Amino acid sequence: MVLGFNHNIKHKGKVFHVQTEDSGIETPHIITLLYVGGNIMAREKTSYADIIKVDDLETVVRDLMQEQHKTMIRKLISGEFDEPSKVTPSPEEKVLTKEEEEEKFGGDILSDKGLDEVILDFLSASDD
Repeated sequence: MVLGFNHNIKHKGKVFHVQTEDSGIETPHIITLLYVGGNIMAREKTSYADIIKVDDLETVVRDLMQEQHKTMIRKLISGEFDEPSKVTPSPEEKVLTKEEEEEKFGGDILSDKGLDEVILDFLSASDD
């Protein structure tokens, strides 16, 4: 089972954290969150309840997670979240302090790479 994917990306002088997780077959959905400064900027949730009995479910879910994660990164880099009106925070999510954010996501992982490089690194690392 793939637990999740995490990337910190520097965009327009800010560090954004993209996190994608699988909730498991008991609650079959994939959630991708975009954080900045401990605040959730965007959220994407996809159910896979309709395919729970598919052969090789783990591989299918991993592929869905990768695509959803890459889509959020593409939206960030393309500027979709640059305008405050485009941001869709989730009120039920706890806002993290800087210390909590660093503890949860790590403080040393940053990327000044372009979108293509981030995606290539992500794909090559996930093939292991």
